[in-house]
Amino acid sequence: MAGYSRPGMTGLTDAELARLEHDNMIQTMTTMAATVDDAVVRCAGGVALLDSGLPIRPFNQVLVENEAATVEAMASAVATIRERGNPYLVNLRIGRDDRFVPLMESLGLVADPELVMPGMALYPIPEDHGSSLPGYEIVRIEREAQLDDHIRATALGLGMPEALARSLIRPSVFDIPGLFGYTGYADGEAVTSGVGFRTGRTIGVYNIATVPAARRHGYAEAMTRRIADDAVREGCDVATLQASAMGLPIYERMGYRSVVEYRGYIEPDSAVSSVAT
Repeated sequence: MAGYSRPGMTGLTDAELARLEHDNMIQTMTTMAATVDDAVVRCAGGVALLDSGLPIRPFNQVLVENEAATVEAMASAVATIRERGNPYLVNLRIGRDDRFVPLMESLGLVADPELVMPGMALYPIPEDHGSSLPGYEIVRIEREAQLDDHIRATALGLGMPEALARSLIRPSVFDIPGLFGYTGYADGEAVTSGVGFRTGRTIGVYNIATVPAARRHGYAEAMTRRIADDAVREGCDVATLQASAMGLPIYERMGYRSVVEYRGYIEPDSAVSSVAT
């Protein structure tokens, strides 16, 4: 990687990595949600509200954006998202956002044990981090056909209707600066998908999905590595993601470690219906 110097190689603390992870997640989620026609996206009073208008819980969230967040701003955001009527969660960082737990209780929201999610970071991203698998090719989306394959693989891999995936992943999404889509092919068949979103020195890795028939071949791990490798060449030295229970051991094996943990608060009669990454 001649001629390339990574920024900020003086080292980052876990608190700094947690901030980079959180900022990237909020920017990614609000950016993608805002592309949906019926979306409501608002960052005000230190609170981020994103409601895509779709029945996909992770794309309807309230999060603490920064330390300026107030109880009033949080309560207002919850009232807005409740009125919209889509499945949603309030995603609080354990420890960091504990001051809002009494508000959740007063609003009648409950912590769901299935909605505890680690925010993870890989720093620095190792050089020569990628790996190749026989018969497996990953392409960065540049053509409409690749986008169609990406959508189909995402829908199958995440267990969601294809029409819903198309509502979220529009042709214009990957025209957004810093947002990149990938499709992985095994022997010519689209089997994996992934998304990367760059914010400064950080690449966020999202929507890593493998169709059920192609799991346990290392494709998801290779996709995760490819997104980070491309970002290194473009100046990033931190990769972040939010791990599902299925993906956690894979990411830990790759060197990612938890730097923050999120707990989701939902309506007490609301069934968990989330799309894992």
